Amino acid sequence: MQQTKNGGAFFETIVTIFVAVIFSLIFVVIAAAAIKLFNIADSAILIINQVIKSISILIAILICFKKSNGGWIRGFVVGLVYVLLAFVVFSLLSGEFIFDLSLLNDAALCGVSGLISGIIAVNLRKKN
Repeated sequence: MQQTKNGGAFFETIVTIFVAVIFSLIFVVIAAAAIKLFNIADSAILIINQVIKSISILIAILICFKKSNGGWIRGFVVGLVYVLLAFVVFSLLSGEFIFDLSLLNDAALCGVSGLISGIIAVNLRKKN
């Protein structure tokens, strides 16, 4: 019985990561249109990207997490693996892979965003 629970949590985590990346792709398209339409400064793009990543992780976790335990660790893992998958996807789309300090910053931010989102999702599940 324990293997089923762990297997279910593993599958749930993998699905959540892919859902977060899909939300990111959608939000990036919307943000690109808004940036072009409203002539938003280039300096704001980094902040917009971080907000998109955090919101994508939060929404994906709220939608996909059904188990009511271990939300903080599963959320943290979602955040870290999301960074890697998003890096690969967006690097393929841009045609260049750039490894720099911003990738480490993204990992830290997304890890913390996932951790907090996991806590929120699990506590919302427990209340319902």
